[in-house]
Amino acid sequence: MVSTTPATRTPAASDPGPLRPPWSARALIGAGLLVAAVAVTWLTFWWIGLSPASLAAGLDDTVRLLRRMWPPDLPGAGDIASMIAETLLIAVAGTGLAALASVPLAFVAARTHNGPRWLRPPARVVVVLTRAVPTLAFAILFVRIFGLGPLAGSLAVAVHSVGMIAKLLTDAVEETDPAPAEAVRACGAGEAQVAVSTVLPRVFPALTGIVLYRLDINIRASAVLGVVGAGGIGVALQTALGSLNYHRAAGIICVIVVLVLLLELLSVVVRRTILRPTARRRTVRGRTARRRTDALPAGRAPYEVGWDRGRVLRVTGAVAAGVVFLVSLWSLDPDPGRLAGAWPNLRAVLSGMWPPAFSGELLMAVLESLLMALGAAAAGAACGLVLALLTAVNTTPWRPLSAVVRVLLVVVRGVPDLVYALLFVAALGLGPYAGFLALWISSTALAAKFFADSLEQLDPLPHEALTSVGARRWQAFAAGIWPQFVPSFTGNGLFVADLALRESVVLGIAGAGGVGYLMQESIATLRYDTTAAIVIAIAVVVYAIETLARIARGHLL
Repeated sequence: MVSTTPATRTPAASDPGPLRPPWSARALIGAGLLVAAVAVTWLTFWWIGLSPASLAAGLDDTVRLLRRMWPPDLPGAGDIASMIAETLLIAVAGTGLAALASVPLAFVAARTHNGPRWLRPPARVVVVLTRAVPTLAFAILFVRIFGLGPLAGSLAVAVHSVGMIAKLLTDAVEETDPAPAEAVRACGAGEAQVAVSTVLPRVFPALTGIVLYRLDINIRASAVLGVVGAGGIGVALQTALGSLNYHRAAGIICVIVVLVLLLELLSVVVRRTILRPTARRRTVRGRTARRRTDALPAGRAPYEVGWDRGRVLRVTGAVAAGVVFLVSLWSLDPDPGRLAGAWPNLRAVLSGMWPPAFSGELLMAVLESLLMALGAAAAGAACGLVLALLTAVNTTPWRPLSAVVRVLLVVVRGVPDLVYALLFVAALGLGPYAGFLALWISSTALAAKFFADSLEQLDPLPHEALTSVGARRWQAFAAGIWPQFVPSFTGNGLFVADLALRESVVLGIAGAGGVGYLMQESIATLRYDTTAAIVIAIAVVVYAIETLARIARGHLL
């Protein structure tokens, strides 16, 4: 039965107005980071006096310097080979020593370690401190202790690398399946036996990847350690710039760029060859073997694991790496008399570091490094975003332009930051202006690389759906790409800021502003209490920025 009673009209509800998404914690943090980046960039520009007029004047000075450097003058082939070999051996020796020291340190620092608990906090402090202090800062100290040469450079590379290798290896150890370790421990094995028999084989692929990645970084670092007398091709670069031989300096910079690019290519090939998983294995006799995923046969009969191509490559690579590492150690000339002679220097440095001498000048220098880094990272992220949009295959307006920009970014990233700083100091004079420009260029190239990789990994379906219904290019980007890209943009931007902060500390060594010049001066004048204060300030600032970045990533990603 249908009711004929008219429906009662309810009072009209108040108009809720246009619907808006609520402000979430993620949106507030993102907006806060954006406002902070703009504010820091403006403060940095004001601090160093950066303006369009100063940029134009600086560009003219830089162009005049580049004209004075042309044509590049290359050293003799023998000299080039000797300098490159010394640079590579410094990196290999330092990376190998760091890997040997990082393995026990990572096991002790891991939360899954069942040994003495009191060892874990000191191990974690060592990991944090060695990662926070830049390689070049360690090189200055070790040159004072051990004298000029590759020994100081290798030790600097080794100490700084311990922080990164041990940190990443600790994470890998904590993520391993605990069941095999518990089973071996239940049979009465000690902690060292558990680590060697169950955990270390499982984290070995991760350790190999970490060490190769670190070697790539250390080769770049070793190319400039000679600026402070720690050996390598940087000695020749510093000598050429110091004697105003710009043609020779340009030739050495070209050698460094080619060397870094070739080693980056070699590193990629080696990582793909060693770490590539194989579903099927081919034996050395040409037979294809099924992957052994079944349980081992029962009884005491020996189990023949066989030799396949992957096993042969891994064993051969391990033997070759061991031989190269021993040769690199021998090249350092570890004379016992020389090492014993360094003891008085080490004792003088350590005894002179206490108590640390903090001062207003030191705090202002740290603030200058901080502003240079954060301002350059913010400006570099903005410029890197534009270059990434031109480079990524799903956003570039023209494929040939993408290839040109990608090659340009690879070349720009191949030049170490300190080399840019040396060039800008030679062209523009001493001060933070040169350091900011050096960091700006390197941050732009690094951010563009990260952003382009992230853009190409996005889900293409939203963008394709929008373009198929007639959306314009900017509309499809704003609604189909940008919302997916924001987390990667934020995370990679914070990582670029973290790297820029570490690099800004050492640019002062070349006279490009910041706390680096103060550190080098304090060591040269034997004021080790000031050196200790600088090291503490650097570690605190780097750790604070790293912690803030980690918290922001946790809320945004």
